[in-house]
Amino acid sequence: MQRTIVVLLAMFLSGFASADLPDVSFASIDGGQLHMSDWDGRPVMVVNTASQCAFTGQYEELQALYDTYRDEGLVVLAVPSDDFQQELDSAAEVKEFCEMAFGLDLPMTDITSVKGAQAHPLYLAVKSETGFVPRWNFNKVLFGADGDVVATWGARASPMSASVRRAVTQAIGQQ
Repeated sequence: MQRTIVVLLAMFLSGFASADLPDVSFASIDGGQLHMSDWDGRPVMVVNTASQCAFTGQYEELQALYDTYRDEGLVVLAVPSDDFQQELDSAAEVKEFCEMAFGLDLPMTDITSVKGAQAHPLYLAVKSETGFVPRWNFNKVLFGADGDVVATWGARASPMSASVRRAVTQAIGQQ
C-alpha cells in the first residue's frame, strides 16, 4: 500500500516538474561546440542521422523543415551516428557529403553515439524522461521552447509530414 502511494505521489508530482533540456553540448562538425543552452526558448528538433542509410534522403526534408520554420525560431540539429553502422568514417566525410549532396546548412554535430551506455547525455536524458531510444537512423525528438520533449518519431516519419509540421507549429506557438 505504501509503495502504491509513493508511486502515485511521484506520478502526480512529475506532472508539475519541468523536464528542462539538460545543459549539454555536442562537438560541432565544423569544430568547436554546439551548446543546447544557445537555443534556450526555441523549439529544437534533434535527429540522429547517417549518410549510408535508406532514409538518408530525409536530409533534404530536414533542410526544408529548417528553411520553412527557422525564421520562426525552429532549430533542426542533425546528429550523425554510426550506432547502426551506416555512417561514413569521419566527420569531414560526413560534412562534405551533406554539403555536396543536400546543401545542408543546418547545425550538425560530430559523429555521436545515440544509444546504449555510450549514448550522448542528451539521448540518455530523453531515455530517462520518456523511454524513447532511437531504434534506427533518422529518429526525431522535438523539444519545445521550454525544453520539454514534445514528440518523438521513428525513421519512417517524414520531416515534412503533417504530423511533424503540426507539432513544430504548436511548439513554435508556445515560444
